[in-house]
Amino acid sequence: MRQIVLDTETTGLDPRSGHRIIEVACIEMVNRRFTGHHLHKYINPEREIDAGAQAVHGITLEFLADKPKFADIADEFLEFINGAELIIHNAPFDIGFLNAELDRLGRVPVGTICNGVIDTLRMAKELHPGKRNSLDALCERYEIDNSTRTLHGALLDTELLADVFLAMTRGQNSLMIEPDAAPRPNIGADGQVRERKPLSVRRASPEEIAEHETVLAAIDKESKGACIWLPKPETEAA
Repeated sequence: MRQIVLDTETTGLDPRSGHRIIEVACIEMVNRRFTGHHLHKYINPEREIDAGAQAVHGITLEFLADKPKFADIADEFLEFINGAELIIHNAPFDIGFLNAELDRLGRVPVGTICNGVIDTLRMAKELHPGKRNSLDALCERYEIDNSTRTLHGALLDTELLADVFLAMTRGQNSLMIEPDAAPRPNIGADGQVRERKPLSVRRASPEEIAEHETVLAAIDKESKGACIWLPKPETEAA
């Protein structure tokens, strides 16, 4: 399962008023594990940044003057999210801005190339009704260190959101065995990796099997035929 944790920063609150994306960040997870692959771009919005928005993220137009335009990074962005499930906090906001940028370029909307969107804000409201569910509040609730978050930033926020999402959904995977999880290496006292010896498999002896069947028969008798470890005789067809 490939998932992309995504966040954007913008010049304002409403793409319908001409506001643009100035930063986009994506972090890749496969089977709930970070792969180390990420996409992070600052973008020249070709317009002014609202004072209120700048107070939130601290990104200035001067800083963005030499950065690429969205058209320059669109192909790389679409390729990165293609086929993945997106994880976004307050997804309608980010998806609205992304689709507005793509529409300007005559490109397909996000929903046609990704494999669904998880809105962690909606999820948090369902899990914690009536409580604050901002990213900062969720970090505090799930004991995730956000001390470096003095301003909003897309890359830092995706890292925090990924940790929040894994914490919120940990119970869904506590009994799952991930077959692709790499075993821990065997490290010797000298710090070198040692090869592990193959595990030996000891088969039960005929005597042990007979004793096991005797125990099951006793359990079945005591439970009046309710022993679930014994095969039940097939009933004859009428």
